[in-house]
Amino acid sequence: MNTEKLIRMANQIAGFFRSYPEDKALAGIRDHLVAFWTPGMRNAIEAYARQGGDGLDPLVAKALRAEQPAESPIRKEVAGPEEVGHLGSDAG
Repeated sequence: MNTEKLIRMANQIAGFFRSYPEDKALAGIRDHLVAFWTPGMRNAIEAYARQGGDGLDPLVAKALRAEQPAESPIRKEVAGPEEVGHLGSDAG
């Protein structure tokens, strides 16, 4: 996938999270990239950001530099009650 498309996609993710508080937005962007982007896509956008990241939304650039590791939100969605806890829904 070309870099321009990755930039556009990453900026769309940032656009979605823009209304969130910054810490939640950064976590949401990181989590989305882990959950839905291939390792190759993530590596490419991270390398681009390290080279200056022209055109990247500032939220994306900051999320890519964050020290906090991202966790796939999919894991939580498919976790059983032993992982979610007793208040987790068993619906669906």
